[in-house]
Amino acid sequence: MPTLKTSVMLEYIWLDGQKPTAQLRSKTKIINGPVTKISDLPEWGFDGSSTEQAEGKFSDCRLKPVFFLPDPIRGAPHLLVMCEVFEANGNVHPTNTRAQLREVAKKHVKQEAWFGIEQEYTLFQDGKPLGFPDSGFPGPQGPYYCGVGAKNISGRDLVEDHMALCLKAGIKLSGINAEVMPGQWEFQVGPLGPLEVADQLWISRWLLHRVAEEYDIVVSLAPKPVVGDWNGAGCHTNFSTKAMRAKGGLTVIKAACEKLKRKHFEHIAVYGAGNELRLTGKHETCSINEFRYGISDRGASIRIPMATADAKAGYLEDRRPAANMDPYEVTAALLKTVCGS
Repeated sequence: MPTLKTSVMLEYIWLDGQKPTAQLRSKTKIINGPVTKISDLPEWGFDGSSTEQAEGKFSDCRLKPVFFLPDPIRGAPHLLVMCEVFEANGNVHPTNTRAQLREVAKKHVKQEAWFGIEQEYTLFQDGKPLGFPDSGFPGPQGPYYCGVGAKNISGRDLVEDHMALCLKAGIKLSGINAEVMPGQWEFQVGPLGPLEVADQLWISRWLLHRVAEEYDIVVSLAPKPVVGDWNGAGCHTNFSTKAMRAKGGLTVIKAACEKLKRKHFEHIAVYGAGNELRLTGKHETCSINEFRYGISDRGASIRIPMATADAKAGYLEDRRPAANMDPYEVTAALLKTVCGS
């Protein structure tokens, strides 16, 4: 009697070619298991003409698995698989931002860089953020940040479901909280190395969109989801190297800030689309046209946390990235600027 093999559902996840902001795509491949390592996962293909990554007359693109986690929705033995996109001839696709980060991370591996990324997002239903009335606006900001109670909080069930799924998948989630605007939340991933944190952030975003389907809720990563006297949505990126974390690291951190000052506009170019609507100098931001850093200053481009200042070592918080930023690009930019000569 033949041995029965276990079918494994693999959700292949990749970034499309939409501009100015790439979007997540995914589809399911079924293979015979077990799967224990990345080489067990076959390459696959997709129609790049439907994802802004190829022309119809030559539309095939390649998907190469690079990272996988347990699928917390379908359960064991099924997997979520992050993929890089390649052209049909095997060349790196121009939209493959992870490939660039691979090279940068390899170059600076001795720096032992750590990243922690704080992903803000806004939940929308029927065209308005959760917690907003059918007409007009809710009360002004103040009671909603880390709030409790139905008057102040909307969407907690979805947020809790997402947190549980991330932890079940093995994502290194380090926290969640309600944010300043109603219907706005945040989760944090890390600290991890550059490739690990970026892969896990993209998969956690995929899980967020996926669980939101069950609630008929739309997740927005827009930097300024509501015009007016409301906070925008960022993706603050905490960063450190081995030297920053060592004794006397505060001096290294300040030197890094001076490097970042010189490259400010190069970073802004890859820190998210529409970020000029958010970085106005108001609502806990520094103007997009200005760069400054300071201890405990949430209105600065770079905040040096109080704990770092006290210990004279630790990490910096880059407050400029928008909620819709590509973590492959942001981590690569920080590594190149701070760790380069």
